[in-house]
Amino acid sequence: MNNIPTVTKNLLIINVLMFLATLVADSYGIDLADYLGLHFVLSDRFNAGQLFTYMFMHASFTHVFFNMFAVWMFGRILEQVWGPKRFLAYYMICGIGAGLIQEAVTAVRYFTIESGMSPEAVLAVFEQGSQALRSSMNFVDPAMASLNLVLNSSTVGASGAVYAILLGFGMLFPNQPMFIFPLPMPIKAKYFVIGYALIELYSGLANSAGDNVAHFAHLGGMIFGFILIMYWRKKNRGNGYYYN
Repeated sequence: MNNIPTVTKNLLIINVLMFLATLVADSYGIDLADYLGLHFVLSDRFNAGQLFTYMFMHASFTHVFFNMFAVWMFGRILEQVWGPKRFLAYYMICGIGAGLIQEAVTAVRYFTIESGMSPEAVLAVFEQGSQALRSSMNFVDPAMASLNLVLNSSTVGASGAVYAILLGFGMLFPNQPMFIFPLPMPIKAKYFVIGYALIELYSGLANSAGDNVAHFAHLGGMIFGFILIMYWRKKNRGNGYYYN
């Protein structure tokens, strides 16, 4: 790992260590994802620090592996171009931004479901929902069950920051050919990023049944990444720093 830039290396190490800590804590009956994952702002399990900590929690080995593979593959290139301070700022701002977008989308879902429920049913979800999920149970009533999942489920993972990294790579090296399985030929990085964004947008809008993937958080990371890069380009206009 000697050839991996400092920030990228430390992000890999921290995420892997946190995943291992999750496994150890789970063996003692402690759910770290419940404490450090990002909950909806109206949940009694929410705290503002989760907008930071959720980025370092992952739900499974494949989850952390593919996220960290992307950080290693593309993040180290961005760090070499931008330097460690700017890359770390980009990673953290986009990760937090992704969490904020996820909170906003969750709020829309919450109030949409709540609008069709009685006050008594909503109160029951607030009073009993959290404990029900901790016991691997949920309400029989579909609306109450859906509201409970929206209110008391948590978001974990570095994917928002990872998608921002993919966007950054595509904007800095738009014509770089990429080999993507199972495509038989390489595609330019800019088309790869656009394709991913469209897939996430479609998946998010079509996700009525729920697939446990925070598609809009991914898009949120890309949105914040785009805003940051455009701001930096405007600030440094004329020096050629951000253009491939």
